[in-house]
Amino acid sequence: MPSPDPAAERQSITILMADDDEDDRVLTADALRRSRLVNDMRFVVDGDDLMQYLRGEGVYAPGGVEAPRPGLILLDLNMPKKDGREALAEIKGDPDLRRIPVVVLTTSKAEEDIFRTYDLGVNSFVSKPVTFEELAKVMTTLARYWFELVELPEDGDDAE
Repeated sequence: MPSPDPAAERQSITILMADDDEDDRVLTADALRRSRLVNDMRFVVDGDDLMQYLRGEGVYAPGGVEAPRPGLILLDLNMPKKDGREALAEIKGDPDLRRIPVVVLTTSKAEEDIFRTYDLGVNSFVSKPVTFEELAKVMTTLARYWFELVELPEDGDDAE
């Protein structure tokens, strides 16, 4: 007999959110929890921290803070140290990281940002909604899309 909840059969996917705004991180995590499709959510606060997480360096080196490979990255564009555009270029230029889907989630609605991030290889560009209710709807839609509809690559190094 099939399981009544298809999401229950899916393996847990880690979402990594890179955003320097603590309120945005908290609201997004709450909105994703409301969708009931997220099992593991991790946060980094800038582009340098993001790249260290993804490469297992710094505090994320073996023996440090646990850093499971994300199945999806939510990326803010305007962050200190290394902005989201620079981090996106590094991710999509790295053969070990480029298959990780990246969704830009930002306050920017600038055409230049939209074009540039798609040129860099972003998978989706989403403008952050103003209210929590709108954010919850967007997160529910994103979660369903990425975890129920899309086939994501396995977490292995064997696919070339």
